[in-house]
Amino acid sequence: MDPEIWAPEGLLSTFLAIEAQMGRDRTTETPQGPRVIDLDLLLFGDLVTDNGFLTVPHPRLRERAFMLVPLQEIAPGLILPGGGTPADALKSLKYRVDGNRIWQD
Repeated sequence: MDPEIWAPEGLLSTFLAIEAQMGRDRTTETPQGPRVIDLDLLLFGDLVTDNGFLTVPHPRLRERAFMLVPLQEIAPGLILPGGGTPADALKSLKYRVDGNRIWQD
């Protein structure tokens, strides 16, 4: 196993390469618009970093129900950097789950 590939920057680079292979062009897409694919690195253990290339935890993690709801399902006891669980973060958001869709006001 190559430790650089599995370092957070290497993992993000792999995500970006996958997005490019699937046709995502970050230079032409509209912010908040539709995407072919969008891979985000939300957390990496207890790492907290912002080095210009990578920000962990994801800077809008606590604001996005579509990230927090699945995170709560797979790791309900997870303590997010800065404190609190995904469920705690969801308490401050207006959202609803309808089948496999997560709607946020």
